[in-house]
Amino acid sequence: MSIDRTRRFVGAAIGLVLVFATACSSDPVLDDVKPTIDKALPPGAPALIRAEPADIPDWKKLWPADPGTLEALDQSLAYFAKPSSKKHFPYALVDGSVSHDRQIESLKTLRKILEVSRTEREFEGWMNGAFDVYKSVGYDYDKGKLGGSVFFTAYYTPIFEGSRTADETYRYPLYRRPADLVTDDEGTPLGRKTADGTTVPWPTRAEIESSGMFAGTELLWLKDPFEVYIVHVQGSARVRMPDGEIVHVGYHGKTDRPYRSVGQELVKRGKLKAEELNLARLREYFRAHPNETAAALGVNESYVFFQMSPPGPFGSLGARVTPWHTVATDKTIFPRGGLVVVRNEMPSKSGSGKVEPHVGLYFDQDTGGAIRAAGRCDVYVGIGEEAERIAGFTQSTGRLLYLFLKDRPVRP
Repeated sequence: MSIDRTRRFVGAAIGLVLVFATACSSDPVLDDVKPTIDKALPPGAPALIRAEPADIPDWKKLWPADPGTLEALDQSLAYFAKPSSKKHFPYALVDGSVSHDRQIESLKTLRKILEVSRTEREFEGWMNGAFDVYKSVGYDYDKGKLGGSVFFTAYYTPIFEGSRTADETYRYPLYRRPADLVTDDEGTPLGRKTADGTTVPWPTRAEIESSGMFAGTELLWLKDPFEVYIVHVQGSARVRMPDGEIVHVGYHGKTDRPYRSVGQELVKRGKLKAEELNLARLREYFRAHPNETAAALGVNESYVFFQMSPPGPFGSLGARVTPWHTVATDKTIFPRGGLVVVRNEMPSKSGSGKVEPHVGLYFDQDTGGAIRAAGRCDVYVGIGEEAERIAGFTQSTGRLLYLFLKDRPVRP
C-alpha cells in the first residue's frame, strides 16, 4: 500500500507519555502549569519571538554533531525538494518572514558549518554569525519575554509480537483504513461518509471495539489490547511475526473523535497515584486488571488505522524520523522542516535512570493529535525497549528554539 506523505496525523507524535503526561509529575512547578500547557494562542498572536540572550544555547555543547544530525538534516532537505512544501511558506515572524528558500539555505548552511568546524569555538563562531534565534512563546506567552516555557514529552517506535492471522494467542487487531473515512487535503479527519453522501461523526473507540464493525479489515493481530493501544498512540510499530520476520506498520488515518488521557482518568478514579505513573506501571495495572482494560482505554474516543509501510517511522512531512533529532510540534503555528534546538531535561541514554540537562539539534518533521499548542513539543527517541523507557519518563519544561539564516549571514 502507498503511504500518505502529505500530512499524516502520525499518532507517534502524540507521545505515549501523553497517555498520562498531564497527571504524573511530582514536580510542584509542573503541577501548577499542567492545566495551561495546551492553551491555544490568541487569534493572530505569534508563536515565535526573538530569543533573549539567556535563551541562546551554548553552541559548544552541540559540537561535534553525531551522524544522526546529518541524516535528519537530509530528510528535511528531501522534504523541501517537494513542490508541495512551498505552499506552507512564507512563514510570518513578528519582524519579518521566512521564505521557502531561506529554510533551505538555513539547512545547507548548518551542514557546511558542521563540515568545516574543527573546534567547538569555531562552531560557536559560525553559528553566532549565521543564525537568528527565535523561541516559542510557550504556554506562558502572556508573560511576554519572560515566558517561553514549553512542556516536553517523548515518543518512540514499539516492537511487539504479532501475526497475520488470528488464533488463541493473537486476538487483538490493528485495522486497515476504512473507505468511508473522510479527511481534508491536509489529512485532518472530518468524519464518516454515509450512503447519501453526507459526513457524520465516527463512533467512539468503545463503540467500534464492541460492535466489530471493521471485521474482515484486520491488518495484523497482537497479543494484548494494551499493546494495540500503544501502537494507536505511537502511530507506528515494528511487529515480529511467528517465523521471525519483522514487518513495519504505519499510521493511515484516524477518526474525528477527540483524544483523552487514559492515565489522567485512572488517577481521577483513584486507581493509580499520579506520582507512580509510567509506562511500566500502566502495563502492570492492565495485566492485573484485564477486565477493566476495555473500559479504561475507551476513555480515549479516538481510533487509529494502519497500513504496511517501509522501515520508518515517517513523520507528518513524509520524512523518516531520526532518534534524538526529530521533534513533533503544532504545524498550524510552527514552520515545517526547519532547524530547532531543544533545551530541557531528558532521561539519560546510558540507562542509569537519571534525568539530565539536555541540549540538542533537532528538525521539526512531525506532528500529532495531542500536540496542539505553542507550549508543547514531542521528541522522538528511537525504537524498542530502551526508547520506551526514555519516552515513558520524559516530561520536563524547557525551551524550544528555532534557527533561521540571518539576512546578512556570516557563513563558510
